[in-house]
Amino acid sequence: MKCPDDETLDKMEAMLNIASDFTRLKIMYAIAESEKSVNEIVLEVGASQSLVSHQLKVLKDAKLVSSRKEGTKVFYMIADHHVNDLLAVVHDHVSE
Repeated sequence: MKCPDDETLDKMEAMLNIASDFTRLKIMYAIAESEKSVNEIVLEVGASQSLVSHQLKVLKDAKLVSSRKEGTKVFYMIADHHVNDLLAVVHDHVSE
């Protein structure tokens, strides 16, 4: 496997650093199967609304999570199948 260029490696490092946070991992697993509102994520993750909202913004800025608005509610979901693939590969690796 050929090593990517420095710019790509920088982007990979940033994405992996963002994804490596405990709370962010829990949030990504909470929405891995279906979209959820912030309140639903708060209940599932067991963290405060302010912490979950902050972490969702970080994940969204990194393009790991996307959102859609319905009235006054915002629903969050995994941005694309690559994020679920990443979670699965890391899980499989640490479970060996």
